Amino acid sequence: MLSRAAFRAAANPAIIARRGFQSTRAQLSSPYHYPEGPRSNLPFNPLTKWFAFRYWAFCATGFSLPFLLAVWQTRKNKP
Repeated sequence: MLSRAAFRAAANPAIIARRGFQSTRAQLSSPYHYPEGPRSNLPFNPLTKWFAFRYWAFCATGFSLPFLLAVWQTRKNKP
């Protein structure tokens, strides 16, 4: 089976070299094509004044929350 596919590939190389990349102008000019470039796909603006503080506060909260919950669970009253 593999030798048959290899024979077909060697017999007609134009079929393998053909590429199927195509796009129409209507697809590229649709209202669903968003702008491209750096920082255009982020849900936040990293160029604001307080971005660094908000970023580190978010990371610190996410990292410390499981530890704080574990301490709270071990210290609460047991019936």
